[in-house]
Amino acid sequence: MNVLLSISVLGLLIFFHEAGHFLAAILQKIKVSGFSIGFGPSLLKKEINGITYSIRSLPLGGFVSFPDEETDSIIKSNDPDLLKNRPIHQRAIVISAGVIANLLLAWIVLIGQASIVGIPNQPEPGVIVMGIQQDEPAFNSGLIAGDQIMSVNGQTLGSGKEGIMDLVNIIKTSPGKELILERVNKNESKTIYITPADNEGNGRIGAQLQPNLPNEISKAKNIGEVFNSSNSQFYELLSRTVIGYKSLITNFSSTAQQLSGPVKIVEIGAQLSEQGGSGLVLFSALVSINLAVLNSLPLPLLDGGQLFLLILETIRGKPVPEKLQLAFMQSGFVLLVGLSVVLIIRDTTQLSFIQQFVHR
Repeated sequence: MNVLLSISVLGLLIFFHEAGHFLAAILQKIKVSGFSIGFGPSLLKKEINGITYSIRSLPLGGFVSFPDEETDSIIKSNDPDLLKNRPIHQRAIVISAGVIANLLLAWIVLIGQASIVGIPNQPEPGVIVMGIQQDEPAFNSGLIAGDQIMSVNGQTLGSGKEGIMDLVNIIKTSPGKELILERVNKNESKTIYITPADNEGNGRIGAQLQPNLPNEISKAKNIGEVFNSSNSQFYELLSRTVIGYKSLITNFSSTAQQLSGPVKIVEIGAQLSEQGGSGLVLFSALVSINLAVLNSLPLPLLDGGQLFLLILETIRGKPVPEKLQLAFMQSGFVLLVGLSVVLIIRDTTQLSFIQQFVHR
């Protein structure tokens, strides 16, 4: 059930992203030919008012298609309602709308939780382990997702960001040195011994960490408290996501292992769902923000790549040659599909039940 919830949330977030592009085009009376969730062959397809809506076999994203992109389109190339014939600022709105939709959705989800369910109490001391990487020190020590790390070498960890920074700093400065962790899981405390791996002089254990947020929540006293709490959560998730992608770009060798594919994302979502509605809300907001930041990168096939081409067009005073645009997009497609396949295979082989089967 938790896995199905996770998949449903992921599909819903992709839907909202594509719906942002779709609505931005429709509201500006730009002609649209298709709205698809997923890539590859269509599983379900229906045409309504000249627009083909479809669900496809590869759930790796989605897309909105325009007559401009179709070689067999009966619409004349000089039609003013084609996307390519609209002013740059209108095209920029269509391209940016998916990112805006995901950011807005994450904010609304957090607002909704604070308004209807309540506001999470302040973080408690310690850090929660959200995910473990195969064959890394955390995995070998016996740490599992859901563990709460309360202290290191007898030093109690702080709360929230402070707790994470405490643990990260100790790990980074202790490559090759054994650490003693106090782990709590389901109210049972246990001592774990772990030796961080050496990564260019910095320690690494291969674990994803989150603040130790209590399950208890409190009703908001007023609308101001709802917005203050939600805005704070939104800003923290967004800033941490941006910092994560920045680290991936500036220090790829040490952060590449932190990349997660669809399988791992679903697994993390299922783990968070076990914590109840608050965990599912956190998963929804976190993935929605990740989709927004990822799509903002100036890479082929992403929204940021499309905006990059628009910026070049603005500078040049004319569109980038179609051959260059096609080469740019094709390279992005090959990269995206190749990376997705690699991540799916890696993440699937690291699932606990697969590991148990392999080691029988």
